[in-house]
Amino acid sequence: MNLFERYLTLWVGLCIVVGIGLGHVMPGVFQAVGRLEVAQVNLPVAVLVWLMIIPMLMKIDFGALGQVTKHWRGISVTLFINWAVKPFSMALLGWVFIGWLFRPWLPEGEVASYIAGLILLAAAPCTAMVFVWSNLIDGEPNFTLSQVALNDTIMVFAFAPIVALLLGLSAIVVPWGTLVLSVVLYIVVPVVIAQVWRARLLASGGLAAMLGRLGPASLVALLATLVLLFGFQGEAILAQPLVIALLAVPILIQVYFNAGLAYWLNRVSGEAHCVAAPSALIGASNFFELAVAAAISLFGFGSGAALATVVGVLIEVPVMLSVVHLARVSRGWYESGPAVRRRAGQN
Repeated sequence: MNLFERYLTLWVGLCIVVGIGLGHVMPGVFQAVGRLEVAQVNLPVAVLVWLMIIPMLMKIDFGALGQVTKHWRGISVTLFINWAVKPFSMALLGWVFIGWLFRPWLPEGEVASYIAGLILLAAAPCTAMVFVWSNLIDGEPNFTLSQVALNDTIMVFAFAPIVALLLGLSAIVVPWGTLVLSVVLYIVVPVVIAQVWRARLLASGGLAAMLGRLGPASLVALLATLVLLFGFQGEAILAQPLVIALLAVPILIQVYFNAGLAYWLNRVSGEAHCVAAPSALIGASNFFELAVAAAISLFGFGSGAALATVVGVLIEVPVMLSVVHLARVSRGWYESGPAVRRRAGQN
């Protein structure tokens, strides 16, 4: 890791402070940028996401995608976490913390709405940002792309029924515009750009050099995204700091629980670390654009549900960076597992 990457946590903290400060001092500017959206998808943020994930996507060799079946253990673990564990564990955590432990400190009329927002957040697995986390952890790029594509496909069919079951609603209005546009903007378009660019660079022999130059640009885009996200919500953070802090507790527990469970299950099954790490990250992160849009369409812009999903947005990057760090420093422990050593010997 270079000097910039080594102190990434420091830069993240500074960007959070700068974002909140700028959002408070210049709310009109951030409101104008926030209005540049289509179907609840912010276009400036989408461009920054492209800058973050295109370097990762340029590493993918589509001719090798067929080999991803050898990582069926990692795929199975991630699917289990995303669809059989995460939504239901978040519902439990929401009830325990928001509905019971923290209830005396929260507005009584919003408690049920807060829990609904947490469930919406957990029911939508992350898409684009997973490429960033996987790149930082040296994850297997073909596995990451295949897993994201599979999750997107399942989400089209499973998001509404799971949320309906957990919220007790007879019907859920899925913001299809947000879902489809997000997949196109965050997956399809950057994949096409990356693969066309990759082919040209391979032909000229300049792929490795270009990836080296794009690495810092990708991290700068990540930090700029943080400034924007915290700037958008600077006023809300300053106005309701206690509510936001309390809502963050079950989200934090959820992230570390799911990441740890996925990581451990991959180790037990003997999966390689380059697959287990992104599997844990995919299992822990959330598709916050979809969650925010669904909360607004169901409960309203100023609802507790919308605020709860926004808290997920605010803590997503710093928390996932901490998971990346934990996966890095624990690699020795992970690879000392008997199942992992046994499979490495077979290969």
